[in-house]
Amino acid sequence: MTRMYGVLPQSFRLCYGSLLVCFRQDPRSMSWNHRVGWLESQASAYWFDRCQERIVWEQPQVRVYGKVHRVPRLSAFLADASVSYRYSGVVHRGQGWPNWFTPLLEQVNNSCSAQFNGCLFNLYRDGDDRMGWHADDEPEIDARCPIASLSFGATRALQFRHRQSRSREELALADGDLLVMEPDCQRLWMHALPVRRRVRTPRLNLTFRVFLPTSSAAQPKLAP
Repeated sequence: MTRMYGVLPQSFRLCYGSLLVCFRQDPRSMSWNHRVGWLESQASAYWFDRCQERIVWEQPQVRVYGKVHRVPRLSAFLADASVSYRYSGVVHRGQGWPNWFTPLLEQVNNSCSAQFNGCLFNLYRDGDDRMGWHADDEPEIDARCPIASLSFGATRALQFRHRQSRSREELALADGDLLVMEPDCQRLWMHALPVRRRVRTPRLNLTFRVFLPTSSAAQPKLAP
C-alpha cells in the first residue's frame, strides 16, 4: 500500500483498488509518499539482522550550550569513496559499498528511480532514543533528488511540521516501510522522531541520499 502526501493543510483521499493515495489539496505537488510494507517481513528481518551484525556503530558527542552530550541514538555511514558528510558534529567519509549491502542498495535505487551514493544508518535502541526537528538540507546533499527512508523493527511515529503554516502530519513507520521524500519536502517541511517511552524494542532507519561531489558541496548555499 502506498500513501502519497503533498504540501497544503487540507487533505482528501482517493482509492484505486489496493492503492490508497492521500492528496493534500493539490495532487500535482507531492512532498512524500509512504510505501507501506515495501519489504516483506522475511526480507525485512534478514536485512535488520544483517545490518545490526555487520555495521560498526558509533554514538557521536555534540556540544550544546557548552555541555557535551551523547547523541540519543547509534549511527553509521556507508557511501561511495568520493562522498563526505558532516552529521551530528562528525565528518563521515565514504569507503565504498560492502558487497553484502549492494543488493539492498540496488533494490532501493530501482524502486525510487535514483542513484543513491550514500546511506545514513540510525539505530534507535528503544523509545527513549530520538531525533529532533530538522530538515535534510545540508550543503553536501543534492537538493534535486529524492531521499528514501527505509524502516526496520519497531513502529515509530515520524512527525512533519510545515515551515510556513506550522501544520503537522504524523506517519507511523513500521517494519519494512519505505518513505520517499521528494525534493521539495526538505524545503517545505521539517521532521522529527519524538520519544515514545512505551516502545521497548529497537528500530533501524536507513536513509538513502544523493550527495554532491566534494568540490560542489563546498560551494556556499544559495538563498531560495
